[in-house]
Amino acid sequence: MTKYIFVTGGVVSSIGKGITSASLGRMLRNRGYTVAPVKLDPYINVDAGTMNPYQHGEVFVTEDGTETDLDLGHYERFIDVNCSSSSSITTGKVYQNVIEAERRGDYLGGTVQVIPHVTNEIKRLLIDAGKKEEADIVLAEIGGTVGDIESLPFLETIRQVRKDLGKENTLFVHVTLVPTVGPWSEIKTKPTQHSVINLRQIGISPDVLICRCEEDLPEDVKEKISLFCDVPQEAVIESRTAETIYEVPLMYEATGLGELVCRRLGLENLKADLSEWEDIVKVIKNPTHECTVGVVGKYTSNGDAYKSIAESLGHAGIANDCRVKIKWIESDVFEGAAEPASLLDGLDGVVIAPGFGTRGIEGKIEALRYVRENGVPFLGICLGMQMAVIEYARNVCGIAGAGSEEFETPDAKVNDPVIHFIPDQTGITHKGGTMRLGSYPCHLSAGTLAFEIYGESPIYERHRHRYEVNNDYRELLIKHGLQVSGVSPDYRLVEMVELPGHPFFIATQAHPEFKSRPNRPSALFASLVAAALVRKSKVLA
Repeated sequence: MTKYIFVTGGVVSSIGKGITSASLGRMLRNRGYTVAPVKLDPYINVDAGTMNPYQHGEVFVTEDGTETDLDLGHYERFIDVNCSSSSSITTGKVYQNVIEAERRGDYLGGTVQVIPHVTNEIKRLLIDAGKKEEADIVLAEIGGTVGDIESLPFLETIRQVRKDLGKENTLFVHVTLVPTVGPWSEIKTKPTQHSVINLRQIGISPDVLICRCEEDLPEDVKEKISLFCDVPQEAVIESRTAETIYEVPLMYEATGLGELVCRRLGLENLKADLSEWEDIVKVIKNPTHECTVGVVGKYTSNGDAYKSIAESLGHAGIANDCRVKIKWIESDVFEGAAEPASLLDGLDGVVIAPGFGTRGIEGKIEALRYVRENGVPFLGICLGMQMAVIEYARNVCGIAGAGSEEFETPDAKVNDPVIHFIPDQTGITHKGGTMRLGSYPCHLSAGTLAFEIYGESPIYERHRHRYEVNNDYRELLIKHGLQVSGVSPDYRLVEMVELPGHPFFIATQAHPEFKSRPNRPSALFASLVAAALVRKSKVLA
C-alpha cells in the first residue's frame, strides 16, 4: 500500500519545508523506494504561470508543460525524478475541478461545500499522483504557514487521509523554528509549542518535528519540546543551517531520521547508498578551481527569481570541480551611465537570463554586444537568445530597427521584427497556460558547438515562451555569420544559435536549467563553466 508523508511548516514562512521535503525524498530514494513528490499550494491561482517572480520566485516548468512553484525544482534536483501536472495541486486547480463537476451535475443537486467536496477533490488528486507514478511513498508538502486561513482545506484533508488510511500509512512532519534570543543567545521553544498547538486544534498531531536552529539543541531542550509537543524525543530533529543545501540529506541521515521514517511507516530500512551524494557535497565544499559568472537579468534583486539558473551553475561547477561565484547584474544598469566594461570586465562567463516585458531590454543588448566583441563565454536562455539575435541583427547585419514584437506598443511599432509572435499563438487572449510549454525536441546540426556539447541529436529541453526567431530574417542572419545550430523537427522554429570563431557563444530558446541535476548537470551550463575556466587560465597566464 502507498504510504503518505505530509510536511507542514510553522512559526514563519520560508522556513525550509521545500528543502526538508526534497531531502526526505532523497533519503528514501537512497534506500531504493519510489517517491512521488507533490506540492499543495494554498494560493487561488490555478498555477504559478501568471505570478510575478518578485512575489513568488521563478516559475518552474515540468516535462509535461505544467507551470509550478519553484519547490518542484528542488524535488527534481534532489530526488532525481521528473514532476508533472499531478505534482502540483493548488486551491485554484481544486476549485476549478469542483466547480466544473458542479456544472456537469456530478453532485446530483447537492449543496457543494468545502467538506466533503473540496477535501474529497484534494484527496483524489493526492491518490492519483501516487498511482500515476506507481509510488511507494507520496511525499506532500503543504505550502504556507500553519495558521494561514488559505491552508485550512489542505490541513483538513490530510487529517482525513490519516483517518482513512490509518496511522501506520501516514506520517506528519512539521518544520518549525527554534530561535535564539537575547544577549546570551537563549534557546526558545515557545514558538514551536504554539505552532504545534495550532496544528492540534485542527486535529493533527505531528509525528516528527524538524527544528530549524542556528545552535546545537541540547538534550534538555529536545526533552522539553518532546514533552510539550507530545512527540518522541528521537523524533525531535535538529536542523541547523547547512553550508550547502545538498548537505541537508546527509545531516538528516546523521540524526537517524531516515531510519525513524522507515520504522514509523513500516518500511524496510534498506541500506542507504550515500556515496554519490557524499561526493557531490565534497566537491561543493572543497573544489579545486573557482570562476565568476555574471547573470544579467530583469529580476536579479529577488534571489529566487532565477533559482534554477543559480543551481545549474552550481551543478556545472561540480562537474568541473569548480566553485562558481555568481555576480547578479540587473539589466537596467546598462541603460544608464554605466559602461558594460565596468560591470562585465573581469567576469569569466556571462548568462543572459530569461524574462518578459520591455524593461531592461536595451541593457541586455548592450551587455550582449560587449560579450560578443570581447570574447567572453556566453550562454543565452530564452529571452537571452532572442536578445542575442536582435543584437546581432542591429550591430552586424546593419538592421538598425531590429526588435521583437513583444516590445511593440500602439504608439511604437518595431520596424524589423526579427523576433515575432509564434504564429500558432495568434488569437490567444488568456495568459495562463497558453505559451509553448514543456519538453520539445530539437535537431542539432553536425559539426556545431551545440552538437559537440550534447553529443547526440535530437535533444529534448523544456520551453516557456510565446515568441520565436522570425524566419523572414533567418537567411540574412546566417549570411552575416550567425549559425543556426538547432531547429525544431520540421525546421520551422529556430531553437539554438551560436557564433563560430567566438571562444564560446551559444544561446537556446529553451530552458536547460530546468533539467539540471547535481549528479547530471545541464550540458550547456557545464560547457559554459569549462569555457569560463579556460578564459580565466588565459587571463592569469
